[in-house]
Amino acid sequence: MKAGGGEAVQGRWRAVAEWPPVALALALAIFLGAAGVAAGLIEVAMRGAPANHVQIVTDAVSCVVMLLAYKLVIRRLGRKPRDDLAGPRAGRQVLAGTGIGFLLFSAIVAVAALMGVYRINGTGNADFLLFALVTDGFAPAIGEELLFRGILFRWLEEWSGSAPALVVSSLLFGASHLQNPGASWLAAIGIALEGGLLLGAAYVLTRRLWMPMGLHAAWNLTQGEVFDVPVSGNDAHGLLSAQLGGPELLTGGGFGLEASLISISIATAFGLALFALAARERRLVPVPWFARRSEAVRRSISPK
Repeated sequence: MKAGGGEAVQGRWRAVAEWPPVALALALAIFLGAAGVAAGLIEVAMRGAPANHVQIVTDAVSCVVMLLAYKLVIRRLGRKPRDDLAGPRAGRQVLAGTGIGFLLFSAIVAVAALMGVYRINGTGNADFLLFALVTDGFAPAIGEELLFRGILFRWLEEWSGSAPALVVSSLLFGASHLQNPGASWLAAIGIALEGGLLLGAAYVLTRRLWMPMGLHAAWNLTQGEVFDVPVSGNDAHGLLSAQLGGPELLTGGGFGLEASLISISIATAFGLALFALAARERRLVPVPWFARRSEAVRRSISPK
């Protein structure tokens, strides 16, 4: 009796821990806790070092810690454990994402140039390339994709279906940029639409984090380190020397082209196309309430 009762209690606790909102909370606590502890230790260990050096090391070590936290613990949580950093097509998906990110933001810059709001002044330099690769490329691509797609989207989708998960995770992704330099509500909405939708759709289509990571890194590096456009409000030092000038709705103001109607329109359209492709490939998880209702209706009209 005691053994059986203990197993029943253990089973109830496991069921609670596997419930999507609880699994999500556990994953967030582990992920953010590990990243925070790693960053804190690095800053203490490198106290007095140049700020750029501290930033690079902190971002690099935090990325490694976040990846380990995901691979060792987070992927095993919930009712349906899965590893979104696995699969034989990882390299191909990273390259595809990188190509999409580069071409997409190049197209945005080209439209901005044709409209007269982006002008090249000359050549820049590669002095900040290593710093940018880590802080603008790898760190956001790894950290934010693990957080917003690998954790938030994953369990929101399990609980509510693909479409609600995409909406909520995209809004949270946009809101997370509100404290960036030059941020505004238009910038946050733009990031939610062009970034959250685009990256979320890439994740749904491939069911892996490789393409969103490649796309995210290439998007940031292309705008900042190639075309000298502010990256989400942060100053860039590109291979080109350029400036934005004109109506804020077209330039994005101090936040950069990501807050412009040009970028929002082009990237959102591409994100919707990816999501439509995912739907056609039957990669979407239906909203549970609608799925249950549809099944009930089907059974009610099926011949006895």
